[in-house]
Amino acid sequence: MQLPSLSSIAISMLVAANAATMVQAKVNVLSWDDAYKKADALVSQMSLEQKINITTGVGWGNGPCVGNTYATTSPDFPSLCLQDSPLGVRLADNVTSGVSGINAAASFDKSAILARGEYMGREFYGKGVHVQLGPGMNFMRSPEGGRGFESGGEDPFLTGVVAAETIKGIQSEGVIATAKHYLLNDQELNRNTGSSDADERTLHEIYLWPYARSIEAGVASVMCSYNLVNGTYACENDHILNTLLKEELGFKGFVQSDWGATHSTVASVNGGLDMTMPGDITFGSGDSYFGANLTKAVNDDEVKEDRVTDMAMRIVASWYKLGQDKNFPETTLSSFTREDAKYVNVQADHKKLVREMGAASSVLLKNSGILPLSNKVKSVALIGSDIKAGPASVNNDTICADHGCDIGHLAQGWGSGTADFPYLIDPLTGLTNALGKDVKIQSSTDDWDLAAAAKTAKDADIAFVFSNADSGEEYITVDGNKGDRNNLTLWHNGDNLIKAVADANENTVVVIHSVGPVLMNEWINHKNIKAVLWPGLAGQESGNSLADIVLGKVNPSGRLPYTIAKEYDDYNVHPDPADQVVYSEKLLMGYKWFDHAGIEPLFPFGHGLSYTSFKYSGLKVKAKKKDDSVTVTASVMVKNSGKVAGAEVVQAYISFPESAGEPLKNLRGFEKVFIKKDSSSKVEFEFSKTELSVWDTKTKSWVIPSGKFTLHIGASSRDIRQTASFTL
Repeated sequence: MQLPSLSSIAISMLVAANAATMVQAKVNVLSWDDAYKKADALVSQMSLEQKINITTGVGWGNGPCVGNTYATTSPDFPSLCLQDSPLGVRLADNVTSGVSGINAAASFDKSAILARGEYMGREFYGKGVHVQLGPGMNFMRSPEGGRGFESGGEDPFLTGVVAAETIKGIQSEGVIATAKHYLLNDQELNRNTGSSDADERTLHEIYLWPYARSIEAGVASVMCSYNLVNGTYACENDHILNTLLKEELGFKGFVQSDWGATHSTVASVNGGLDMTMPGDITFGSGDSYFGANLTKAVNDDEVKEDRVTDMAMRIVASWYKLGQDKNFPETTLSSFTREDAKYVNVQADHKKLVREMGAASSVLLKNSGILPLSNKVKSVALIGSDIKAGPASVNNDTICADHGCDIGHLAQGWGSGTADFPYLIDPLTGLTNALGKDVKIQSSTDDWDLAAAAKTAKDADIAFVFSNADSGEEYITVDGNKGDRNNLTLWHNGDNLIKAVADANENTVVVIHSVGPVLMNEWINHKNIKAVLWPGLAGQESGNSLADIVLGKVNPSGRLPYTIAKEYDDYNVHPDPADQVVYSEKLLMGYKWFDHAGIEPLFPFGHGLSYTSFKYSGLKVKAKKKDDSVTVTASVMVKNSGKVAGAEVVQAYISFPESAGEPLKNLRGFEKVFIKKDSSSKVEFEFSKTELSVWDTKTKSWVIPSGKFTLHIGASSRDIRQTASFTL
């Protein structure tokens, strides 16, 4: 039996199929130099008021999109439409609602992440959206962090890859991508009033890293965040916006505020903010820190007109860079009166990619061989409320606006980083359809009736027990959780449900849909739990993706983008209620902390099992240094030594010389390779100054430390298969 896995070839075929079913917006993205030449020709004709107009939002609810700028005439420049979210078009119908950012990261598949960005770009373009408000790239600094599911997890390298590939995909379709939320916006608790304080080395090596990669990928917009950074609001913070972002990183696009994150006129504009969103001082107030107030500030010489010209130039250049001056579609959204929106169906066959991505990002944490299901299985029990779709599946705004509930199957977190489901395939539907008429399905959806759960499980050949854990944005509170999770336990009596099912059936499989890590110590070592499957947040095709893994149609290849600990106190950071949130852990976030402290995780960062096995051999490393140019190349042979084809995620970690003061290991590369059984593949890595440097606070520059480096190649941060040293 050959088990396929998501591969570059499959992605390419799927993208080609999509191209045949939907008008493509593919653009030849202009260089910044060419875009600025065009922008200068237009902006030089504008009055002060016109330049300010294109930097100012029209106010909440006053346009078709969640954010809209004022248009100008003579010269003509359109009202720009800015729309959520990082995973699909929010507040719209006939769109695709796919996997969350954390699942994109869990795929560890650059081709798949790029393809996801491309299909989202096509859908936003098709709806006439100029600016997609994503991708997110804030960190799972604490496992409870409410919006961690929107981004790439706990590692800067992985988050940077996810961000860059997503941006390339979105912008290749003529839509401006937004790198957000800049900066240190890693908890929902007190997000509007708290100051996140970090030193310069921590900023550069962790939190700025994905933004640097985004700028290298050509991102045209950055969104500044709600919180203060080192005592100053992010959206008027001269150091992070001007010194770091625009000067040091060379960002040429425009900085927009998060919605309501502008707190001033003069300080914001001089501090580096280029566009205020949604425009009004408070939602619906009818006034603005920009608009007339910015005109007055210029007339009073508190803001130079050259600065306003720069703001306008950045916005217009971004518009030209993405080719939006040429036949851009009409904006057909009606975010605040959905019934008034024009019918435009942009879904094409993107559901196929969502299904593949859902399977590719499912992480098999534990397996005794019970998965994939044997054809000898004749009866299956499906237990838990998570098996069946709830109000979120029908986009019930009264009960579950922005997925703000956890009733039934969990396929997305909640908040503005979501998109309505056109439909939701739940596990009960997906598995029932896949198993067919020859397999008896018995189910129970009451999480609290443990007797009924045990009875349902008792006589089945295999019992699947489902549970979940949810989180989201702080403007919605779900079951007492105001964005961030209050704890790391499973919701809806999950631990007790799992134990009851495992006590009743010696072939129990646990399936958890979660926004992030949960504690499993109450049941993980139960003798009857033969497998644990972690599909994350798989979007509209969730049940089908799950079935593809369970039945072996797809060989699992997802990897954890965060660490799952044995105990709550094993984590060194949790949401902090203080007005000043000090990032005292510095570089020791996630697996780096666990390595430093010598704590054994339950499941480490990068972990994930397959239905086959892989052997590593023959690691070779070459280091070349000439003047300021340093290149390290490495290669390793990986053999599929198991019985079926599958994909392996080969991970490269680097230990720096002791003098660098770095954590024990830093992820600095990964490759997902599909290998047929009994075949081998040569996996190659190249490391440049970017991957080999540390931030030197004295010289304020990236420096390659002198001494011995160690390259660790493995299947997770703790499963190292080959090591080699090199000296620079």
